Amino acid sequence: MAAQQYQIALIHATMNSVQPILEAFGEHAPEMTLVNFMDESLIFELNETKRVTKGMIRRLMNLAEKAAAHEVDGILLTCSSFTPAVAEIRHLFNVPMLSADLSMLEKAVDLGSRIGVIATVEAAGPTTTRLLEGIAAERQKSVQIETIVIPEAFQALQNRNPAQHDELITRKAEELSLDCDVIVFAQFSMARAVKGIQGKTKPILTSPETSVKAIVQEITKKEAALHDLY
Repeated sequence: MAAQQYQIALIHATMNSVQPILEAFGEHAPEMTLVNFMDESLIFELNETKRVTKGMIRRLMNLAEKAAAHEVDGILLTCSSFTPAVAEIRHLFNVPMLSADLSMLEKAVDLGSRIGVIATVEAAGPTTTRLLEGIAAERQKSVQIETIVIPEAFQALQNRNPAQHDELITRKAEELSLDCDVIVFAQFSMARAVKGIQGKTKPILTSPETSVKAIVQEITKKEAALHDLY
């Protein structure tokens, strides 16, 4: 990890994503300065609509504009349900902008052809599945994807019952592990459940660690390109 200190904006749609990404930066890039931007109403609306609307994208863009005005070096969106929106708005900003999960999903496609996906927000399951299919198509690789959504786990976390959240996810991960080469946890908030099942299932990928490394790499590449210009 680069020793250079950068300022990185984190855009959140749920409080449940905050602690996992802060812990990941603390472990993998503690030299970075983090600036948090939050609109938790986005996840509540998404749970009602089951789809990302133009209004939601505008609100995400407004958060990104606030981050850019703060003169950050990069922007990381921590809610995987809104990953497709990043492709629509990233060209509007002069700093690198990444979604939470693309690096993780690319790794999943590299690791296996039978991929299990677990999500706790209903919109995140289909979104992750489509992204995996797109990555596999680009690489001309045939994959089988089994996606399970556990909304009651997200509700348990909202109700401050993390033990129930972790138990529900653990049970499904063990089931998927029987038929899959690799398992993907679709959201940052699910990373906490990994601790109790490491070594008991097929490899489990979570996005906090991979996204930290990816955004720092993107910033470093841009800084190096600017340096070469001058």
